[in-house]
Amino acid sequence: MSRVLLCFIFLVLPTCLLMGHAEVVADEATPEMNRQRIQFKSTADGSVQEAMLILPKSKKDLPKAIPMVVSLHSWSGDLKQRNALEKLVHDRGWVYLFPNFRGVNRTPQACGSALAQQDILDAMAWVISHHSIDDDKLYLTGTSGGGHMTLLMASRYPDRWQAASAWVGISDLVAWHARHRDSKYGNMMEQCCGGAPGDSPEVDAQYKSRSPMTYLSGARNVAIDISAGIRDGHEGSVPIRQSIDAFNAIAHARGESGVSVDEIEQLSRPAQLEQAKSGDLGFDSSFDRKYFLRRRSGDARLTIFDGAHEGIASATIAWFESHP
Repeated sequence: MSRVLLCFIFLVLPTCLLMGHAEVVADEATPEMNRQRIQFKSTADGSVQEAMLILPKSKKDLPKAIPMVVSLHSWSGDLKQRNALEKLVHDRGWVYLFPNFRGVNRTPQACGSALAQQDILDAMAWVISHHSIDDDKLYLTGTSGGGHMTLLMASRYPDRWQAASAWVGISDLVAWHARHRDSKYGNMMEQCCGGAPGDSPEVDAQYKSRSPMTYLSGARNVAIDISAGIRDGHEGSVPIRQSIDAFNAIAHARGESGVSVDEIEQLSRPAQLEQAKSGDLGFDSSFDRKYFLRRRSGDARLTIFDGAHEGIASATIAWFESHP
């Protein structure tokens, strides 16, 4: 009988965690994916945290060290969330990690907090210590609130990622609060940050510390793909400027001009650019969509595509595969 099972029988889970073990619970609804829930101890506050883990069905004919995709849930999501990327990762024989990082963004512990960031790092560390993971092939992605956290983690820990893919992410919480002041998202941000922007210096510091814009210069050498549907902000909750500003912060850190204010205003109407540059217009088969702006700065790429508030799993995996 395993030490983990013995620990649970005698109700000493904390001792197991201290010894480097964790609870592993199979998800019987999807046995073909070997989905497991793992529990590990936060190195930040000592609490027990969780993540979903999907391992390859068989390790036969796989390399000794396997790539891992770290996928981050949306603003109002948690471990119950599912997405199409799971199968694409599993089909490639890669490991899929889905941390909870303090769940829904409605408490001070969530929403890009230091605790939430550490949960992601701790979940990764647990998987790396228990499975044959290629530490040079760690990929990061998320949509909406997961895009927010992808931008934040790529900026604060740039050396951890082989590539990252952020979809319709929030880069500036103050600007996003201004749009949603009287909605549920505004209320959720106030729950996380202790109030509305301008309420106090302490509250303002919370918005700043949880906003990727504060740190995005740190992602100037990351292979990060930033994408947004042109109709988001009209048919969704995150205006495309949040993604464009994130890309511009990286471009400016590299001494480049980025997307102009006039171009942002045109695309935000939404409308096509009046004077598109070479490479701005096209069709990407991995997206299966047209795009209306595509720019690069170093290893970063920005795409404003024909869509709304969404992420596209096939394009995410194509970006990762282009950065082996």
